[in-house]
Amino acid sequence: MTIQTQVGIIGAGPAGLTLALLLKRQGIACIVLENQSREYCESRVRAGLLEQNTVDLFNELGVAERLNKEGLKHEGVYLSFNGKRIRVSFAELTNGRSITIYGQQEVIKDLIAANLKQGIQIIFNAKAADINHIEDSPTISFIQGDAGHKLKCDYIAGCDGFHGICRKFLPAGTYNTHIKEYPFSWLGILAHAAPSTDELIYAYHERGFALHSLRSPKVSRLYIQVENDDNIANWPDEKIWDELAIRLGTEGFTLNRGEIFEKSITPMRSYMIDNMQYGHLFLAGDSAHIVPPTGGKGLNLAVADIKFLAAALAEKYKTGSTKLLDSYSSDCLRRIWRAQDFSNFMTYLFHKQAEHGSFDYQLQKARFDYIGSSTAQATTIAENYVGLKEI
Repeated sequence: MTIQTQVGIIGAGPAGLTLALLLKRQGIACIVLENQSREYCESRVRAGLLEQNTVDLFNELGVAERLNKEGLKHEGVYLSFNGKRIRVSFAELTNGRSITIYGQQEVIKDLIAANLKQGIQIIFNAKAADINHIEDSPTISFIQGDAGHKLKCDYIAGCDGFHGICRKFLPAGTYNTHIKEYPFSWLGILAHAAPSTDELIYAYHERGFALHSLRSPKVSRLYIQVENDDNIANWPDEKIWDELAIRLGTEGFTLNRGEIFEKSITPMRSYMIDNMQYGHLFLAGDSAHIVPPTGGKGLNLAVADIKFLAAALAEKYKTGSTKLLDSYSSDCLRRIWRAQDFSNFMTYLFHKQAEHGSFDYQLQKARFDYIGSSTAQATTIAENYVGLKEI
């Protein structure tokens, strides 16, 4: 079977699904191909920190009803260094801007429902296998069940993640790859435990980093720094809770404990390519860049990418101009590099890398102390955390 549309979108993640809604609003036809089932997409647990820009866009698209009811709005963040805790107020330092905690799987549910309600075709269990003629008239070959199919389109949006096929079709020599592997990993848990805090806590401790996040009034998401070669079998539940209590501990703080229902170890890395397009193929989100989760930028960068791409495609179809399509990579990369720098800064600020009292440790402590004494430094963190308005 051969089908045809204007824009072929590979990947039904936040980037692909949001792009489809933006294109629909502009009267541009699209079809979304997704390798996994709808059930899988809607149940896969991922991070859920939404910048103000992302929340604003979801409201603009009319997909934020549940988000506004169930999301946990945060107007600040707690930062700790060896038991000393300060609060950075987003609301005061960014004129009322904030972040919202809302699980990515819930975002996906809302976006899929909105796409289907608007008549946008999402083909699930459709494995993209090949791409041809990306210089002018692209064709995506995909497999569904035992049958092979083709999707012909004017443009392809590669929103298929780091392990997808789209990046592989950028010709060698058209981009440079930048990779940074960090010398530590995160052991993360989801637990049926009421949050012990009203806002996120980032904590440096001489035993290693810890983060207390939230998912709902009854579910907490928590992380601790571990070695890259560590094994989840080394961390029974009680040991994890004890370590979290130590690393997050400050005077008067009590850690709520509960049943751990998810546990995993994730390596920390930065990855990106410095060109996100070739011919009629455009990459967005994790297919082109990955940031360490310390800054909460992954989903938000993907959404920022497709805002540029949607505007560029709308300009092409309405006026015939390719000006915004031609500048797509450079427009996206300004924000991506900023997010990489912020994520790198937060990662190095709160993870143990040197012995207590050493020169490098004292530099870390000096950076932290400066945040507490400098409104300008605190504002920089707040602005980057809630999402820069324009860049």
